[in-house]
Amino acid sequence: MKRFARDIGLPPEQVTPNDIKRWFAKFDHWSRETRRSHRNSVALFFAWAHDDGHLQTNPAAKLAPVTADLPAPKPAPDRVWRESLIAAPARVMVMLYLACIAGLRRAEVAQVNTRDLIEGFDGWQLLVHGKGGKERIIPITDELAAMIAAGAAGHTPGEPAEGWLFPGQIDGHLSPAYVGKLCSEAMPGVWSMHSLRHRFATRAYRGTRNIRAVQELLGHTNVAITQRYTAVDDEEMRAAMNAAAAPVRHQLSA
Repeated sequence: MKRFARDIGLPPEQVTPNDIKRWFAKFDHWSRETRRSHRNSVALFFAWAHDDGHLQTNPAAKLAPVTADLPAPKPAPDRVWRESLIAAPARVMVMLYLACIAGLRRAEVAQVNTRDLIEGFDGWQLLVHGKGGKERIIPITDELAAMIAAGAAGHTPGEPAEGWLFPGQIDGHLSPAYVGKLCSEAMPGVWSMHSLRHRFATRAYRGTRNIRAVQELLGHTNVAITQRYTAVDDEEMRAAMNAAAAPVRHQLSA
């Protein structure tokens, strides 16, 4: 805001929407994230000044939003998964399985309880406690169901066989941050627990080509979010390129 005030050279009450637009137009070399950060700062300042009675109007009220760059999917490769399992203690191994085999977030892993295990008609299911208090039921493998059914006692001798899978001090279970920390410590390099969720999403989509099913499994409210989790492999891109090039090749050979 100091830079904005210096460049504009006007008191806030004299700034017009066109002044703001012209100022942003001067910096067309900015990256998307830089432009987004400056835009939000300007918008928040004038919204506060107007709401607090310092300005009669808000000159930034119609300032167009700048969307954030979409993060590229980063699924953990097979090597990372294998090395993580080798390095992980028994308790952390169960956490890794929940992220990689069921696609759970760290907060969802932290809240797994033996009571959440459901024996459905087609196999085992898990009641997942998701973001914003939203719950979903997902299918899980027999192997993962056995880990959950064993309770905390299954990975840590002396712990109870029923209740929270990862007992702790936060409402009876471990905190999401601590779960993420434990998993990151077991994973090599810069890889994190969330990359296992990306791995789950990518493999689930490649195996089924059903983005809606993957969306439901991950608990996303918008399929566009799910698409950010699914990486496209080189073979898929080459196949797409060959499909696009086929008519051209046919014309050249004719």
